Amino acid sequence: MKKLALVLLLASFALSLSAQNIKFGHINTQELVSLMSERDSAVKQLQAYQKDLMEEMESMQTEFNNKYNTYMQKQATWTDAIKQSKESELQEMSQRIQQFQQTAQQDLAQLEQNLLAPIFEKAKGAIAKIAKEKGLSYVFEISANPLAYYNEAQSLDLLPLAKAALGVPAEKVAPAQIQ
Repeated sequence: MKKLALVLLLASFALSLSAQNIKFGHINTQELVSLMSERDSAVKQLQAYQKDLMEEMESMQTEFNNKYNTYMQKQATWTDAIKQSKESELQEMSQRIQQFQQTAQQDLAQLEQNLLAPIFEKAKGAIAKIAKEKGLSYVFEISANPLAYYNEAQSLDLLPLAKAALGVPAEKVAPAQIQ
């Protein structure tokens, strides 16, 4: 009796779902963001910041190499006190370089997050607006974790609509790799 009630309940649920005419959509948000002009601007800012960091890193490394070469050339003529002082100086410089690398990586990642977060929010807002306008019940993200299967005939691709809503030219295609 309980099994029959469960079967009837599941059948009525399935019928109610089909009667509701549920509509699906899908989008590759990564691709959409990669097409947005705001992302291009963010990438330029990130590249400029990364260039500055690399130049500072190279400067620090050059200074270290010069001091190390001087140490290697003159160590035989120095007293133990001078050698220890120079070795300590080289060790401190090496630690500063390592600390700078770690801090630079963290700063770059934070800047990337700060620059890209509003761009993703703008894209998500456009997607939500389009989904509501089209009466979609669900929109599946296909970039991060593609679905095993979806029927493209029954799922609306929101990318062209989102591109139009965000002012991205229809012919613009995504770069091969997102930075």
